[in-house]
Amino acid sequence: MKYTEKMSNKLNELLEKNYDAEKGYKKAAEIVENPQLKSFFKDQAQNRYDFGHELKSEIRNYGETPEKSGSFKGATHRTWMDIKSTFTSNDEEAILEEVVKGEKAAKEEYNEVINDTTLPPTTQSILSKHKESIDAAIRNAKNFEVVVS
Repeated sequence: MKYTEKMSNKLNELLEKNYDAEKGYKKAAEIVENPQLKSFFKDQAQNRYDFGHELKSEIRNYGETPEKSGSFKGATHRTWMDIKSTFTSNDEEAILEEVVKGEKAAKEEYNEVINDTTLPPTTQSILSKHKESIDAAIRNAKNFEVVVS
């Protein structure tokens, strides 16, 4: 497997995770009552949408084709957010806990790709910016946890 295909596969995995996170945030925004929390979830969904476009562009730069939907793993067992149990309870604190859990998993996945020493500087810059945004989302979600608990 050539380098560009290998890197494209890694970026496609991140792209799929971002699709999953965007869907999770949109679903969370639909069900919470707290207007500030609703706004936070909508903003995060938009961030993940934007991340997706940046990743698609980067994948195309490698001469490869971006994935078009969320991951199979995400669809069958959404690590990012356990929608079935969390959302049926409409428990904002539980939803925020799942957000933090999912964002920490996303951060680890980003770190794995960022730590690739052969990563081009442009890709590293994009992924580092995404990771910083994910770190901010974790901090904000933890702050909301204090407010809603």
